[in-house]
Amino acid sequence: MRNIHSRVIAADAEAVGRLLDTLSSDDDRLWPIQQWPAMRFDRPLGVGAVGGHGPIRYTCVTYVPGREVRFRFHRPAGFDGTHGFIVEELDSGHTRLTHELIMRTHGKDRFTWALGWRWLHDAALEDSLDLAETALVPGTTPRSRHSRYVRFLRGRIHSDQVRKSLVHQ
Repeated sequence: MRNIHSRVIAADAEAVGRLLDTLSSDDDRLWPIQQWPAMRFDRPLGVGAVGGHGPIRYTCVTYVPGREVRFRFHRPAGFDGTHGFIVEELDSGHTRLTHELIMRTHGKDRFTWALGWRWLHDAALEDSLDLAETALVPGTTPRSRHSRYVRFLRGRIHSDQVRKSLVHQ
């Protein structure tokens, strides 16, 4: 499967690239950490960094500062593929920021992707593109809205996390 989220941002490629380079840092201005689990790695962003966000785990396999970052999944076990961001200059004042996920699913994760992860992934990526655009284009407001189903899934995940934390206290 191929899942693409893309936004043309009225900013130059250098500005968008600087946002990309903050990914997973303490000053992350691309990943929507206010709404979603933070992206964290065992070292600064670069090839070989291992980590992920929430239960999704991956390793950085490509990093071209200011231009591209790509990760290879290793959990969930049924996710076989990559995902990453690409910064593409369109002209001096417009840049396309794209997140591309290319993977095959197998086993039970064929169903968990279709029923849950896909919807959460799509919402998180649209939130990320909103974050980038609002950071670089004054007066811009977020475009994405979470569907009722995404809100339901997020509520289930949050209640499961709270329940697990209470059990382990």
